[in-house]
Amino acid sequence: MTAAIELAGVNKQFGTLQALADIDLTIQQGEFFGLLGPNGAGKTTLISILAGLARADSGVAKILGHNVRTQYRLARRLLGVVPQELVFDPFFTVREALRIQSGYFGLRQNDDWIEEVMYNLDLTPKADSNMRALSGGMKRRVLVAQALVHKPPVIVLDEPTAGVDVALRRGLWAFIKRLNADGHTVVLTTHYLEEAETLCGRIAMLKAGRVIALDSAANLVRTLHSLQLKVRIEGVLPAQLRIEGVASLGDCHVIPLRDYDELEPTLSVLRTCGCRIVELDLQQPDLEDVFIHLMNRDH
Repeated sequence: MTAAIELAGVNKQFGTLQALADIDLTIQQGEFFGLLGPNGAGKTTLISILAGLARADSGVAKILGHNVRTQYRLARRLLGVVPQELVFDPFFTVREALRIQSGYFGLRQNDDWIEEVMYNLDLTPKADSNMRALSGGMKRRVLVAQALVHKPPVIVLDEPTAGVDVALRRGLWAFIKRLNADGHTVVLTTHYLEEAETLCGRIAMLKAGRVIALDSAANLVRTLHSLQLKVRIEGVLPAQLRIEGVASLGDCHVIPLRDYDELEPTLSVLRTCGCRIVELDLQQPDLEDVFIHLMNRDH
């Protein structure tokens, strides 16, 4: 099966800044894929190359087998991009903006799908409102609608829920998950790591223009092999528990554990030393812990 997105040896440099360095990445059709990284990691540059808004210095990028440089028109028709910035035309209503967007892809009789997209994004009440009159959250909904108006098989969402309310976030994800279930490939960049952990089957983490991790969220979390015992006690933390990695603030202490087998011996030390446990919480690592660990590590 032809990959939905294929990047091979992609490099991009801006002056002395290496924005992307030897990116090799394959995303299969039907995946819900997460692309994570701190600001400046190269996520938006990578998306711009896929969308034809920037040219790679070297390497090849393809959308469903179509080269984004030599087969631009075919590749662009297969891709829908929700940009991070709020970009809109202030002279049209929501419905007019979506009809114009349809025209860019040669779609004339597209009103039924436009109405369905507006309904699912809760834009119907604002369909005849001028874009200038919309709130920031509503404008972002229109950007999502514009990306979907030509029913692209590959959808790239660049921070789609930044600055939007909880209701929109839930409605948006329900709609996107439905599209993914229908076979659309979805690529998501987000700083809400819980979204990525919940939604994405596989995740790639970028740092300084390089892919430093690529796996499922569950497998990435398992690489930490650590638990955290958060405990509030009456008394002084025993010396044998003041190990590397322990964080203490007043009577509250966070003690790293390699596995569950270390839990009971740790509690036994506290009891033996006369510490009364006031509060206890055993925390498992999550994707945020993995992200912080990898971004703070030298590669």
